[in-house]
Amino acid sequence: MEVFGRDPGYDTTFDPIVRVTAAEIRKRIAQYYQDAGKPDELRISLPPGSYIPHFEWPKSPVVMEATPAIAMPIAIELGSSTLAPGRSAQTTEQKNKVSRGFHTSRLLACGLLLAIVFVGGWTWVRSRPTTLDRFWSPVLSAADTVVVCFPQSDINGIILRDAANPLQQRRLEEKMNGVVVVVDDLQPLVSLSGLLEMRHQRYNLMGEEAATLTTLRQGPAIFIGAFDNPWTLRLTRDLRFRFGNNSEMTQFWIEDTQSPAKTRWGVDRNLQQTTNNYRDYAIVARFTDANTGQLAVVAAGVARGGTVAAGEFLTRTGNMDSIRSQAPKDWAGKNMEFVLSTEIIDGRSSPPKVEATYFW
Repeated sequence: MEVFGRDPGYDTTFDPIVRVTAAEIRKRIAQYYQDAGKPDELRISLPPGSYIPHFEWPKSPVVMEATPAIAMPIAIELGSSTLAPGRSAQTTEQKNKVSRGFHTSRLLACGLLLAIVFVGGWTWVRSRPTTLDRFWSPVLSAADTVVVCFPQSDINGIILRDAANPLQQRRLEEKMNGVVVVVDDLQPLVSLSGLLEMRHQRYNLMGEEAATLTTLRQGPAIFIGAFDNPWTLRLTRDLRFRFGNNSEMTQFWIEDTQSPAKTRWGVDRNLQQTTNNYRDYAIVARFTDANTGQLAVVAAGVARGGTVAAGEFLTRTGNMDSIRSQAPKDWAGKNMEFVLSTEIIDGRSSPPKVEATYFW
């Protein structure tokens, strides 16, 4: 997690950076020991399927050299009158010291090699753009100010509390048209504007009632929400995945216009209101809109929990990595659209899951 900058729950199937780096280390080690002049030094290996290094001492040279060292004290103990065994033992001890120093230096060299490879791999990974970076690159590289278009809601009253006794409250009838943002829309709004802020991209927050075709033609735009944002419905109605509903406004869904069976991902409004536990769906898209001529990014759920999941998908590193297995090699330069799902439990959305993808 620390070396490669990944989240604890990232999917290793779509991000094999650890395996790739380990394979590179194994290759470097194999190249190092190919030199015939290294038979007596400590051997370090990284077995396939494991990231734990193994250390193996050299066999034949050390065993052959150790034999006289063991025999020498025996000759002296038997009372040999010659001083040769002592001199021989001293010579062997000197050789052992030299050999240990040699092995130590080689061990340090191998450790340094591993450190260099790991640091190089870490630097390489950190410098590589993530899937999220590549998705946002056209927006973040735009010279024009990005418009973030969010839904607005109407309320007919406001609750005020007494300053001396906050438990005492009073409802005032006051129409607040066009200035209210629902909390579930506010969360992705804050996340997306925060992403633009951190990347030093100029942006302008604009309610859907204030947005016009003229303003949307001036630069890229991000659209939050679906059935409470008419601009989202206008921009997505010609896409492969689009929103739909029945005339009673009790059933809402996302449909696949290219599916013969007209695949639908839907939400029952009655179930949503009565239980607050349901499965929600969302559309995330990035495409050049034919009406504005500008890049458009959509983060919109069938219900509000889906919009929250879409905002999370577009701002958290690792969420978008799951699309890479289904994406063409040059996907970053294409238009794209995804259908997401999320389980809503007691009104809170679970992590988003990709249901379908489309690139063109």
